[in-house]
Amino acid sequence: MSTQPRLSMRDVAEMANVSIGTVSNVVNNPARVLPATRERVLEAIRTLGWTPNQQAQALRAGRSRTIGLAVMDVANPFFADLLRGAQARLEEEGYGATIGDADNRPAREEAVLRSFRDQRVRGVILGPIAALPREVEALHKARIPTVLVDRAEGGDACTVGVDDVAGGRIAAEHLISQGHRSLAFVGGPTTLAQVRDRREGAEQAAEAAEANLLAVSVPSLDFTSGRSAAEHITMLPVDERPTGIFCANDLIAIGMLQGLVAAGLRVPQDVALVGYDDIDFAAAATVPLSSVAQPRRELGRSAAELLIQELADIDGGLEHQHRTITYTPSLVVRASSARV
Repeated sequence: MSTQPRLSMRDVAEMANVSIGTVSNVVNNPARVLPATRERVLEAIRTLGWTPNQQAQALRAGRSRTIGLAVMDVANPFFADLLRGAQARLEEEGYGATIGDADNRPAREEAVLRSFRDQRVRGVILGPIAALPREVEALHKARIPTVLVDRAEGGDACTVGVDDVAGGRIAAEHLISQGHRSLAFVGGPTTLAQVRDRREGAEQAAEAAEANLLAVSVPSLDFTSGRSAAEHITMLPVDERPTGIFCANDLIAIGMLQGLVAAGLRVPQDVALVGYDDIDFAAAATVPLSSVAQPRRELGRSAAELLIQELADIDGGLEHQHRTITYTPSLVVRASSARV
């Protein structure tokens, strides 16, 4: 019984009319190959059905083809979309991904990053909970590049984020433009830079318009916190109750909406409401939710792009210059804050 000869990298090279080294680069360092050439090699791989032994590749090259992705809460639709954007871009360059969920716990976040370091992943994309965990420094010492996402700045790392001060400002300015002079900002924990920045933007807008702004702190960015904050606000005397509420994210805002309606208040007739992130649930809420939109998938894709470029610079022996990409958010107005 005859056996079919084992396909090799040389067979791929011959079909694509390139060198074996080019095939190796397409598999191991795709960013170093021109797009047209890379596509020709990939077509040859698909046609022949050749499958590189990635474990052997990693051992020979002394590096992995896996990227570690860690965010504060994968159950949050914002981070789920961000991860999808990052994965899609990484897959285009032949990288696999392993996902770690910090579950809003700093100790869990550090454990995830230690696991990435022990696995010798090729690089890490991290959406940190608050201050940079000490394990990021350990990743740097292990020569594992780390890109920070959903972060305005990151010191010795590339970063991708949104101008959250501007986002908070446009949310509050919108409520003020709708005639509201008594506002509330609902968000927390205050250890999160994003929450602090969004509150700062709202405070700037309120001060400029000489409007009142009540700050309501909550323990986390979820539905339960929103409902609890709604209970607090609805118990205030009518003359002290804010008529315009800006929530630090959409999950809080949807919980707030549920709590306000349960208490017999009408949105937006009695209380106008604005969230942040513009997740899919925002438009589908009982009262469609106005929200400050972030380019969720683009944030992840840009973080992956920065990491891919840093890895290419390292592989090419080039000096890498860290970059910061900052997006400007925009307001999506729906029924929850419309003038009636």
